[in-house]
Amino acid sequence: MSLCAQLAAVRSALALPDGPNGAGPVVQVLEPGCVPAPDWPAHTLFFSVSDRHSRAHTLHVRAASFDEAWAQGQAAVLALCAAQGWAGDGLWLRVDRVERVRVLSWQGLQQALQRVKRNYFRHGLALDAQCRWAFTEQELNANAMLYAGGGVAHARVNPAHFQRYGRLRHGADFALALAPQDPVFLLGTAGAFCGEDGVVHRLVGEGPGVGRREQPPLRAPDVRALVASGADHLARQVQADGRFVYGHFPCFGREIGTYNALRHASTTYAMAEAWGLLGGEALRAATERALHHLVHTLIVRRTLPDGRAAAFLVDTGGEIKLGGNAAALLALVQHAETTGSREHTALMTELAEGIVLMQDGHSGAFRHVLHADDLSLKEAFRIIYYDGEAAFSLCRLHAFDGQARWLDRVEMAFAHFIDARHWQAHDHWLAYAVNELTRHRPDPRYFRFGLQNVVGHLDFVLQRQTTFPTLLELMLAARRMLDRLAALPALRHLLDEVDMDKFQRALAHRANHLINGFFWPEMAMFFKRPASVAGAFFIRHQAFRVRIDDIEHHLSGYVAYHRWLSAREALA
Repeated sequence: MSLCAQLAAVRSALALPDGPNGAGPVVQVLEPGCVPAPDWPAHTLFFSVSDRHSRAHTLHVRAASFDEAWAQGQAAVLALCAAQGWAGDGLWLRVDRVERVRVLSWQGLQQALQRVKRNYFRHGLALDAQCRWAFTEQELNANAMLYAGGGVAHARVNPAHFQRYGRLRHGADFALALAPQDPVFLLGTAGAFCGEDGVVHRLVGEGPGVGRREQPPLRAPDVRALVASGADHLARQVQADGRFVYGHFPCFGREIGTYNALRHASTTYAMAEAWGLLGGEALRAATERALHHLVHTLIVRRTLPDGRAAAFLVDTGGEIKLGGNAAALLALVQHAETTGSREHTALMTELAEGIVLMQDGHSGAFRHVLHADDLSLKEAFRIIYYDGEAAFSLCRLHAFDGQARWLDRVEMAFAHFIDARHWQAHDHWLAYAVNELTRHRPDPRYFRFGLQNVVGHLDFVLQRQTTFPTLLELMLAARRMLDRLAALPALRHLLDEVDMDKFQRALAHRANHLINGFFWPEMAMFFKRPASVAGAFFIRHQAFRVRIDDIEHHLSGYVAYHRWLSAREALA
């Protein structure tokens, strides 16, 4: 689709029902002590365009009528693309129209930012009453202009980033020099986006979805498409030797230089899950490469003092982590169940023996970190996730090979979990584990643990601002357990402890909220290397980080949600 055709399609999408010139003057909302901007332009349009490989160029125009503003903007975009040598199809085009302006002082903005989680400022910003120096919300966030680093939890003006991008955008005369009482203007917009496929998407103007395309509640095909996109991104991160490109900080196009063997293993597990849903040669080949690197590079075999063969995932710093062994075991079991291969059956047993070595035979508690050189204890406890991962992996191995000893070890562990009130962590891995355990041991103690792990957490699930992908995993693992509990007449009374309407609202809300952490092209286009992150998932409050384990949890949650939605839709 040509750029001219894209422009025409986007203009049509932005047309307003009350006439070709659009709505009347922009509505101004005043904070106490502020006065309206008398010269505020009636129509302000932001045009953003990208070749998909470089950060979008944004320009804005102001005029007394929509037609005049559009003509100016279209001419400027065509001239820009000609200067960049962007001819033909394949561009991403986005246009935002200012609809609302909130006027407050520069000092008032600084104070307001202290109440905003970092990277969660969801307005555009103009620094003068003529809207000469103005930025969209996407420009502000993608250039870290309101990000003071990971050590500052709230939004804060970053003068260096602001000045750098301001001059790039507006020219060398741009200066961030405002007195405390100078007015600034928060911008609310409506917009539309058109990509290389020629489809125009209206953009959300308010709420947590600001800036992305309008999206109805997810249905199974939508979820499958999200899984396919995330899995494709992961497949492209697997290098020839099976090692992942670990992650990206997209604001400035930087790759994450560290590595984590546990996350390599757990990501391989999620890829095998996605492959089971999607199939496909490219995903299969990438999963096999990642698995090969896991088996032949990251896992070591040892003979224990009693003669048993054991295996361990060795992480950076010469550490053996309980969660690492569990994640490696999960990856191998999932791969075997998906492909039917029994190639790694012996290694699965050896990894499980490594987990058993890390469990106290009397209390059932797990020890979390060993030194890889001599298997001595390094840390008795590091993080609650490891306990759930270990129990879940042994449950999965029991289901695969039928050996009761693995389930016996899980029951020992749960005796400790119950005594230690581990349900207070509301952990998704524990939810996975108790769901699997109750399949084989429908003991009321385990069901009650599973209920406690989720019931008191529903308000958090409903209200949490961040996407927090593991919450969807928690909800779906609990949902499967609740369905099983409903089928057991002797235990069904336990469901009286659950507000099922609230539970279902929380589950659906969490699944649909996750799309606010998806890199739609209309958002990715503002970052340094759009194509490297488009179609992936990000963590907004971590500088829009895209890391393999971030995507892993989105995939696992959405694979399970697809399974659940498909079953419901089949009955409808």
